[in-house]
Amino acid sequence: MSRLLKKSKPVKLRGHSGDRKYGIASEDVKELIKKGCKLLQLPLSGAHVCLYEDGTIVTEEFFPTLPDNCELVLLSRDQTWSGVVCDIGRLLNTDRHTDGLIEAAKGLISDEKSFKRRKVLTDLLQNLEDRSDLESREEDEDWFTGVDVRFKTKSAYMKYNCESRIRGYMKEVDNATNGIQKAKVKAEFLKTSKCLGEMLKNDKYNGKYFDRTEKESGRLCTKEGWFTCQGSFEQKLCHSLHSINPYGSRESRIVFSTWNLDHRIEKKRTIIPALLEALQTRKTTDINLNYFYQMLFTRENLKLVHIVCHKKGVHNLTCDTKKMFRTSKNARKAKGDTKGKKKRLT
Repeated sequence: MSRLLKKSKPVKLRGHSGDRKYGIASEDVKELIKKGCKLLQLPLSGAHVCLYEDGTIVTEEFFPTLPDNCELVLLSRDQTWSGVVCDIGRLLNTDRHTDGLIEAAKGLISDEKSFKRRKVLTDLLQNLEDRSDLESREEDEDWFTGVDVRFKTKSAYMKYNCESRIRGYMKEVDNATNGIQKAKVKAEFLKTSKCLGEMLKNDKYNGKYFDRTEKESGRLCTKEGWFTCQGSFEQKLCHSLHSINPYGSRESRIVFSTWNLDHRIEKKRTIIPALLEALQTRKTTDINLNYFYQMLFTRENLKLVHIVCHKKGVHNLTCDTKKMFRTSKNARKAKGDTKGKKKRLT
């Protein structure tokens, strides 16, 4: 008699790994599992049902309280479900996205009225259409739109992009000469600037930082071209986990131009003034050029940061006065190296 009073409840049932949903009506969980296992071809023993949205197990007592057409997931004995996070995880683990998935995302964008959801879908679509595996101009012409024709590969342009930034730092050092009044100090600064320029030239302006074809120890990105924000000057890492792959699309390449190679110890406020101050009473030969070179042009003092993590206020960090000048030990070593070079030349 009690069974006659029971009312069948319609639900939407899906499996753990499939996206297709099935409409099933049942009076209780036992009947739902039996029908579901037959439909999805799962073993009946140990099978169980949970809510799609958060993975809550559906019991016999809980089942009558569910709204009609509630979305459920049927699992076998060893399977688990954490809710919609599982779907996101499966999507992230997909290395090659189908054209159908891309088209579906485009369709959702065109029909979506919410600006927030549209932004999420747009970002998703951009990553689905990632073309970072392509390298040459012939393979990905759109990426090279607006890029000088002399660049035939993405890596070559990205290397040039980094070189240009570093060259800009060297130009700022050179320009500091204009503000020096004393002729003697100006002459020494010009010598120092020239030496730093030669060192930078020998290192090819450290363009390797943005070049994904470089060795891992030299580049700031993965071999696929992914860059990760290193956090603001006072942080060890980026708490927002900003990342970007400028090799993936033209838009990403352009957005990457807003990322900064930020000096922890500031270039204009601290390093260049410290160098000028040191040359007031010392000669170029007394200056530890390696230290200033590292502070101005290398990862020793440079951090790649997302524009949001780039703090333009005063950093309040100073140069290490113990490293600014050459010690007698370093001077002897440098002198010995010079003699060795001359001996080898003869």
